[in-house]
Amino acid sequence: MDYIEQSMNRAKNGNCKSDTLFFQALREVLVSIEPLIKKYPEYLHQNVIDRIMVPNRAIHFKIEWLDDDNLIHVNNGYRIQFNNALGPYKGGVRFHPSVNPDILKFLAFEQIFKNAITGLHIGGAKGGSDFDPKAKSDKEIMKFCQAFMAAFYNSLGADIDILGGDIGVGAREVGYLFGKYKQLTNSYDSIITSKPLPLGGSLGRTQATGYGLVYFTQTLLEDKGETLKGKICTISGSGNVAIHAIEKLYDIGAIPVTCSDSRGTIHDSNGIDLELLKKIKLERGASLEYYTLERKNATYVKRENYIQGSSFVWDIPCFAAFPCATQNELGENCAQLLINNDVKIIAEGANMPTTPKAIELFVENKILFAPAKAANAGGVAVSVLEMSQNNSLNYLSFEKVDKRLRDIMSNIYIDLKKTCDEYNLEMDLISAANILGFKRVADAMIMQGV
Repeated sequence: MDYIEQSMNRAKNGNCKSDTLFFQALREVLVSIEPLIKKYPEYLHQNVIDRIMVPNRAIHFKIEWLDDDNLIHVNNGYRIQFNNALGPYKGGVRFHPSVNPDILKFLAFEQIFKNAITGLHIGGAKGGSDFDPKAKSDKEIMKFCQAFMAAFYNSLGADIDILGGDIGVGAREVGYLFGKYKQLTNSYDSIITSKPLPLGGSLGRTQATGYGLVYFTQTLLEDKGETLKGKICTISGSGNVAIHAIEKLYDIGAIPVTCSDSRGTIHDSNGIDLELLKKIKLERGASLEYYTLERKNATYVKRENYIQGSSFVWDIPCFAAFPCATQNELGENCAQLLINNDVKIIAEGANMPTTPKAIELFVENKILFAPAKAANAGGVAVSVLEMSQNNSLNYLSFEKVDKRLRDIMSNIYIDLKKTCDEYNLEMDLISAANILGFKRVADAMIMQGV
């Protein structure tokens, strides 16, 4: 339909030409919602597409902080408050040198629809800084977090915008951010989730994204008469999502055999040693190359030895592949390797980890595909449970949180399947997720007027 290219042209004229990730995410949504637009042309008449593809607010702020030698450093801080039609803005904060407005705009745009398909009343946002926590002392990280919050706190609020953890922002950083907000406002408002338990965090939040990914995948497979039990699974990444996906895969009897980081990949045919992985990554913050020092039969391949345009993770024969590292990590060459090795399902744990060309290959070869908007929504779902517990001062057991998580992920799949049936999408869960999320947000926007 004409609206796709017309909308893309308007977006490119109204944004930086370098916003390539945002344009990629936008095009995927615009193409996916074509059946919805045909059925309900009211969305075009109400100009919802133009209204939904421009952030409500894009905040850029300066962060000045002192290191341990009392030298002054300056970093960029950002928050993209993209859409709050369904509720207060909600999305993580990322501290990493790669952080820039394009990455955050794409992540915030995706977050709108991911949050919408959970059925929970929250909007979409994302933020962060180009600060690099690596090789920083605990005191330097504390001072940076305090400076970040001091520069930004007046744009937050329990009914305005709620932050969360992300890459480079774990329980320690969340604690420092929350402490500074409390000091500045004299308030214990729930303006950040993924908090440590003594500060009002929720049991099960740390595990939620990785566990939810496996719950969604297992629900999909059970609907198709299949299971992950006893099956070989490959996982990229070795952060929070990957580690807890591996943990839950073991719980249900699957065999996860790979993990990776920015330097290389581990293949352990006997199954990843989860305790060793946690020791290396969560306790030491070290490279995966140390894994083979204790697991002699495992293979470690350095990044520079990957075949060009591919990753060693995806060269391992498997039943299910879980990209859990970063955006666009699984390209066309990787997809072909997986297909050649007879993969049956791809389930996205990271945000937009699969390139459009790779997705086309999977679709052509009828590989089941669980998109990130649905499959990795468990984290934000339990974040909202954390907010609810904070407001009610009624804290749930791990078992109750885990059951709620399983139910939410199961309901997401049921809603996507109904959407597939309604719009004759067969098993195109990407389009179903985009249609379902877009419709919920667009309807709320129309109801609220211009």
